[in-house]
Amino acid sequence: MKITVVAMGKIGLPLAVQFASKGHTVFGADVNEETVRLVNAGIEPFPGETDLDTKLADVVSKGLLRATTDTASVVSDSEAVVVVVPLFVDAEGIPDFGWMDAATREIAKGLKPGTLVSYETTLPVGTTRNRFAQMLEAGSGLKLGTDFHLVFSPERVFTGRVFEDLRKYPKLVGGVDEASAKHGVEFYEQVLDFDKRDDLPRANGVWDLGSSEASELAKLAETTYRDVNIGLANQFARFAASNGIDVYAVIEACNSQPFSHIHQPGIAVGGHCIPIYPRMYLWNDPEATVVRAAREANAQMPSYTVGVLQAAHGDLNGQRVVVLGAAYRGGVKETAFSGIFATVESLKSAGATVLVHDPMYTDDELAHYGFTAFHLGDPVDAVIVQANHVEYKSVSATDFPGLKTVVDGRKFLDPTKFADTNFITLGIG
Repeated sequence: MKITVVAMGKIGLPLAVQFASKGHTVFGADVNEETVRLVNAGIEPFPGETDLDTKLADVVSKGLLRATTDTASVVSDSEAVVVVVPLFVDAEGIPDFGWMDAATREIAKGLKPGTLVSYETTLPVGTTRNRFAQMLEAGSGLKLGTDFHLVFSPERVFTGRVFEDLRKYPKLVGGVDEASAKHGVEFYEQVLDFDKRDDLPRANGVWDLGSSEASELAKLAETTYRDVNIGLANQFARFAASNGIDVYAVIEACNSQPFSHIHQPGIAVGGHCIPIYPRMYLWNDPEATVVRAAREANAQMPSYTVGVLQAAHGDLNGQRVVVLGAAYRGGVKETAFSGIFATVESLKSAGATVLVHDPMYTDDELAHYGFTAFHLGDPVDAVIVQANHVEYKSVSATDFPGLKTVVDGRKFLDPTKFADTNFITLGIG
């Protein structure tokens, strides 16, 4: 089978490699010429994805994967098109469909009869049917259901472990009609492998959810549920802190009850999914007050964390405070919607001299975001842990001469290595 994957980013490229590893001919379409050059050279354009370097080099060397900037051309030579183009949204979750619309128009130019188009980018409910179906028909002159097929199939993977998660979790598919759903299920059964899991209500594999809207909602529901759960945990943590209660012991006790699970609290909830998809859900369902309250509670955590630091350390005016981790989580070189931005702004508002350290970023890259780089061994007054990079497991007070106060916003550092400091734990374990 010939397949086009549109957008060679942190999800799209591993998907393309996975499809090619099953023996299919895959075209990777991307607007970035440097990304295309690197992919065609068998070199991963970004770090951090387990096994991507070796798997990419293998499928490129076998001629199973080729990248291009000419989307329409490769679509015209494909039987299936998978779209993983970023959907940009503002702070309120209002979508900016600019890039996705542009990609859809290019796909329509090359669309031929019999092709399956699958959108994997998380979308507001109804978008596949009410927006992209119409654009594909208008741009191609083809009739949906008669000439081509259309499904929504959300990515359900975590950056850094995409290949593992593709095997671990069922692949959800929702078609705009029965024929589309059938073609979508058949396609993903040919390109994916699944681990055996006895804990699922049905066999792990490709699951037809019955409609594109159901599939869209399933992805939004997964991430929104997690955001609400974390918001609740953060509320527990704040109450516990003000009353001298060990919130981790409480959450551990709650989670020992069957069918119960409360996420650990944390300094901030970052990345593409958690801060944005609940807002996207609210765009569909503005009356969802529980979702709105949880999102607001989680958004307040960076400023709350700085408040905790102030209470423990004292006046921050003129104090050198280093934030460990610019990325939204450990092991990933990605700052989109990271808690770093709100944390830095809150510290600056308190008068602190703010420094940022991240082992995945160079000084110049940090400067690009407006941050002043910190180097281990430089003097500092206080530390806030924002991202749980594995490198931070080995740091100690000796790496921060003059250190007085630590706020571990990820419950990640070894407290015994900071015995002579005021050490406070807030975060995710």
